[in-house]
Formats: sequence, C-alpha cells, structure tokens
Amino acid sequence: MNRLGQMTFNYKRSIIFLLILSLITAFAVILQAYFLVAAVDQVFLNQQGISDIVWMLMGLLAVLLIRTMSSYANGRIGIKMAANVKAKYRKSLLRKYADTPIKQSAGGQSGGKVSVLLDTVDDMDSYFSEYIPQLIQTTVIPLVILIVAFTQHINTGLIMIITAPFIPIFMVIIGMQSKNKSEKQQEKLAAFSGRFLDTLQGLTTLKLFGRAKTQQEAIEKSSLSFRDATMEILKVAFTSSFMLELISMLSIGIVALELAIQLIIYERISFFTAFFLLVLVPEFYSMLKQLGSTFHNGRTSIGAATKVTESLNEEIQPVQWGDQVLPVDSMPGVIQLNNANFNYDEGQFSLKQITATIAPYQQVAIVGRSGSGKTTLLHLIAGLLPTESGEITVNELPLTHYSEHDWFGQLSYISQQPYIFSGTIAENIAIGANSNASRQAIEKAAGLAGIAELIQTLDEGYDTPIGEAGRGLSGGEMQRLALARAFLKKPALILFDEPTTGLDLYTEKILQQSIKQLAEKATVITVAHRLHTIKHADNILFLEDGKLMAEGTHGELFEHVPEYRQMVSVQRGGKAE
Repeated sequence: MNRLGQMTFNYKRSIIFLLILSLITAFAVILQAYFLVAAVDQVFLNQQGISDIVWMLMGLLAVLLIRTMSSYANGRIGIKMAANVKAKYRKSLLRKYADTPIKQSAGGQSGGKVSVLLDTVDDMDSYFSEYIPQLIQTTVIPLVILIVAFTQHINTGLIMIITAPFIPIFMVIIGMQSKNKSEKQQEKLAAFSGRFLDTLQGLTTLKLFGRAKTQQEAIEKSSLSFRDATMEILKVAFTSSFMLELISMLSIGIVALELAIQLIIYERISFFTAFFLLVLVPEFYSMLKQLGSTFHNGRTSIGAATKVTESLNEEIQPVQWGDQVLPVDSMPGVIQLNNANFNYDEGQFSLKQITATIAPYQQVAIVGRSGSGKTTLLHLIAGLLPTESGEITVNELPLTHYSEHDWFGQLSYISQQPYIFSGTIAENIAIGANSNASRQAIEKAAGLAGIAELIQTLDEGYDTPIGEAGRGLSGGEMQRLALARAFLKKPALILFDEPTTGLDLYTEKILQQSIKQLAEKATVITVAHRLHTIKHADNILFLEDGKLMAEGTHGELFEHVPEYRQMVSVQRGGKAE
C-alpha cells in the first residue's frame, strides 16, 4: 500500500463521516429521481394539475437541498484531511532540514528543497480533497443505484454490471501512466526551481562575468523541459476524460435502447419505470466517470508523495545530543578538544586530531591560511558538526551528553554574513533572546551593539521593515544587528567567523569595541585574519591543512613557528623572516 493510503487510515473518523454522507447522497439521488419522474408522470400521463403535485415538488426541493449540503460537507471533510496531511508533511520536512547537519545541507539546491516543501506537498492535496471522498462515494452510491435498478428491471441491472468494469480497467491503465509521468514532472520541477533560485541569488555575479545570457538559456531549457513533462500529463488527462466520457455515453445509450425496446415494442415495463431508470443510470455512470477523473489526480498525488518520501528518507547523521542539564552557573566552562577528527567526504578536506584546551573567559583566535579548516573547527566547537572520532568536552563532560537546548542557549554564533530575516529591526534583534524580550531590552542591546543611533534616524525606528537576507542594510549594519542579538542573549560562549572581513575601519572599530564588551562575561573564539584581532588574543590556534600546527600567544608563535611568522609578515605587507 502506498504511503498516502496508509495515512488515510489515520483519519478513520473522517472516513466514517464520508460513508454516512455518501449513504445520504445515495438516497437523495434515488428520491430526486423518484420525485422528478412521479411529477412528470402525473402531469403528462395522468393529466394532473400543478396543485396535485405540489408535495412532489416540495419533496424534490428538499432532496436537492439535502444533496447540496451533503456534497458541501463531503468536500469540506476532504479539504480538512488534505490540509492536515500537508501540514504534517511540511512539519516533517522542516524538522528533517533542521536536523540535517551543515555537512549534508550544503549539498543540493535550495530551490529544489523549497519546491519539495511547497509545490510537491501541495500536489498531494487532491488525493485527500478529491480522490478519497470520490472513492467512497463511488463505492456507495453506484451500488445503491444498481440495487434499485435490479428491483425495477433486471436487464438494465445486467447491462450496468457488464459495462461498468470498463471504466475502472481503463482507470488503472491510465493511472499507471499518470503516476510515472507525474514523478518525472516532479523531478523536472525540482530541477527547474533549483536552477532558477540559484540564478536569482547569483544574478549580480553572472552579469559581472557576462554569463547571464548563458544562464538564461539554461533556465529556458529547464523551463521547456518542465513544460513538456506537464503537457505529457495533460495529454494523458485529456485522453482519460475523452475515453471515460465515450464509455459512459455508450453505456447509457445501450441502457436507453434496451428500455425503449421494452417500453415501446414489448410493452413489458411502464413509462414510470423506464423514465425512472433513465434518470438514475446517468447518475450511476457519472459517479464512475468522476472517480476516473479524480483517480488521475490521485495517481499524480502518489507521485508527489513518492518524491516527498524520498526526501524524508534521505539518511542524515545529525549531532546526537543527550539530556544532561548544563548548569548556567557553571558557564562559561572549560572546553577541551581531545583528538577531535572530522571528514566531509572520502578524499575531501578533513580535520585531524585536534587537541586543545579553551579556558573560561579566554579570547581565542583560530588562524591559518584559507582552506586550513578554521570555520570547520568553529562548527565542531559549536556542535553544528559531529566529530567522527575523538571528542569535545565542556566541564569534563562530552558536549553531546548535554541537552541541545541548554547548549545552544549558552551560545552565540556570528558569521561573516549573519542572516537577516524579512521583518522589522526589532523582530530581527529579538531572535537572539532565549525568551520573549521587551522593547526596552531590545533597545538596550542595540545601544551596546552601536546601532541604536542609526535606528533612531529611521522614520519607523525599530519597526522599520527589512528585506529578506538584509536587503537595504550594509554589511556593517548586519554585523551590528547580529551583535545586538548576542547582547540580548548574554551568552557564555561567543563564536565569531571573521566578523570584520570586508568592513571599513570605522565600522570595524565599533565592532571591536562591542566584542570587547561581550568578552567581559563570556569566552570568545574568533576565526581571525586581521593582525589586530590576533595580537590581542589570549591564545591562538594555528591550523595548517586541517592540523593544529601550534598554539600559544602571538609572541610565542611568531618566535617559534616559521609558518605563522610568514603568514603575519605577509599581512604586514613585508617579507617572511
């Protein structure tokens, strides 16, 4: 059984309601046909007046109202089921993406993941909102009509039994094609979405390097490929609709011919019976035909569910956390790296046997040439990447023994490009709080980060909206917003990933002052390039090709480590000694 079918059983109460509504609809269909035929029979054959059939017309109106209400309730239940299922899948995908470590999440395309989260999950809607309600209706209503048909005229019932299977047989044949083509369409959509988002994000770079037209052609090709896949599905859908309509009309025609022969030639049935059956039979085939149409949508939904399930079943190796409480009064604690190893993938970069001790309230600088593993080491210390061997301890207990919530509650991480969300300035600063922060606390944090004066010059102040990814803010302003988050959180451990890279001297000076204030109550670990930051560090970890070559103060390393001395000399603009 497919995954959507398994999930349907979780909604037993809704299924029971759908069955009850289908029974009500079935009897409404029978009564609707009865009142209509009885009224026509009385007026045209028995020469009755309108006043004599008022009760029939009232009954017909009541039945139509019941059928309409039942149909509405049926649709509402289906929509509610679909909404619940989509919400559960989206939550599962979000948890999956959130639990995926940096090592794995860096792979693939953001656009493809967004497409799965939004478009592909949306494509599952029709299975619950249309297919399941229609399947239950088609299980109940045609059966009731068939029973009534047999009670009125056996030949009509036999014709219905013989012709009805052609519709589900055709449904299965078309459905198999729909599922396969739907899966291909989902792959094309994910590829197109991924390429489109990647191109948008790098549009400036592409223009500067004269590659915009090349990417435009690539997007066009991907778009046309998705169009072709969509048209293939539509082709199947149109073929399915045509064939279902053809089979239904031929079947109704055969029944009508049989009733006409029995009524006119053999005179074995009455006008009431013939007309009554002629009204019911189209309802019988209409239900089967509607199932055929929704079956196509259901198979498309199964293809979407397969794509989502594949995303959910991708293996991840998240950092495993424990439930040990991290006492606040014990922080900042002693952080030790004991032969910590990490490897991205076989044959790729790795950190090898990193052993170091970081004392409380120290200012530690991680330095080295580009690609030496500085940011990777910072991610290990932060708990964003798992060690493959060795361990990282905090207060003599392995980091992974602590609660994830407790550890991240004591940690702030400020990268070169901190992410700024679409929202107000106040909302972006408040993200740093461990609980709901007051406006006063937010303003105080902004003042300590040196951004309060800038905010006060804005027309809407702290309620000024910011674009996604910080659009409208300079690099220095985004860094100061990130520092305001840290001041609001008051963490015991602060990690900086080259926070001053690319900033002007004035902004860098403001940031250095803020960092100095934060360091008074926290351990600060900085991936550094600037000599100013390196020189004032209490301890320096010097990395080379993923190995800890040496550690110590600036003076000690400059005197005893030639590679470090060469790196510093190059920064000074001089030559290595």
